[in-house]
Amino acid sequence: MSYSDCLGPHYIKNSPLHKLKLQFEHGACHMPNNHKKLLSTATVLLAAVLSSTACGYSSQSQKPKVNAVTPDGMQASSYYEKSAITDAQGKYWVPLKPAITSLGYRMKDDTTHGGYTKIGYSDVMYMLRPGSTQVFSLGEKITLPQAPRRQEGQIYITPLALSKFLQTEVGWNPQSGEINIATPTDHEAIIKTPSAKSLNEAKPFRIQSISEADKKELVTYAKKFLGVPYEFGTGPYEETKKFDCSSFTRHVFKQFGVNLPRLAKDQDNIGSRVQRNALDVGDLIFFTVPGRFESDAIPGHVGIYIGDGKFIHTWGDPGVQISELDSGYWSNVILHMQRIL
Repeated sequence: MSYSDCLGPHYIKNSPLHKLKLQFEHGACHMPNNHKKLLSTATVLLAAVLSSTACGYSSQSQKPKVNAVTPDGMQASSYYEKSAITDAQGKYWVPLKPAITSLGYRMKDDTTHGGYTKIGYSDVMYMLRPGSTQVFSLGEKITLPQAPRRQEGQIYITPLALSKFLQTEVGWNPQSGEINIATPTDHEAIIKTPSAKSLNEAKPFRIQSISEADKKELVTYAKKFLGVPYEFGTGPYEETKKFDCSSFTRHVFKQFGVNLPRLAKDQDNIGSRVQRNALDVGDLIFFTVPGRFESDAIPGHVGIYIGDGKFIHTWGDPGVQISELDSGYWSNVILHMQRIL
């Protein structure tokens, strides 16, 4: 196994272990055999010492850390992986699902709609297909250094590919089995987050204007789907008879000639901000999902305001439902309101 497979692609770039790794890689070929053995032994020993310090690793006897911190100060999830494998080339591979679960995300291996595995919270944020280096990450198509592969009924991925796929730091220690994953950051969404000064400033355009009567009809139409099951990353309603949060809003607005993007984070980029006291029927309400990103200013859920302090959305059981906006759980995670009509 190469030393680069023992070390996270970002965690250890300035650490003593990284410097010793470079010495080994670039200088070992010119050393006598006994020196090589000494350097190799020293590197392994140093890795053990650093396993509870610079790399954020700890021994197997310790409980997994819920909120680890990377050397760059980013919050990270941490868990121990017992099913990792090493291939013939010495590359370290870990099962994808435990990594995703450690971040609090859902994962759906959807073979009925293009063969993609979909990952996210209430919305699909990442998609990949085993055997392909081409993936979708936070709305962007990117290429991984190694293609995920299916083995023993699971999808496996290298930590380096996982880091690029999630666009975050990943650290790993094959000796202890510990994996550290920094909380992903949606860089684009953070850049677009409005300042307090610009909160009420309109975005470039509104999609369409409809009458008050049409807004009431929109609410009536949305209510027809009460009780329709929720399914993360579901396909079109016409095929699945199910919704997730953003496919529901998209389906409802499409009935009125408004074509919304598929994901909540993209629906948030249309229209203009409104304050609670100006909220009107048909406005979209975006909610944060605390801890799912480095910044909580990124929408992870969306619903439609229907008046009288209520909104309609889909979430878990019983699927499409009506909830109170100003009390209960949702009142504490409101991100902002958006007018697109």
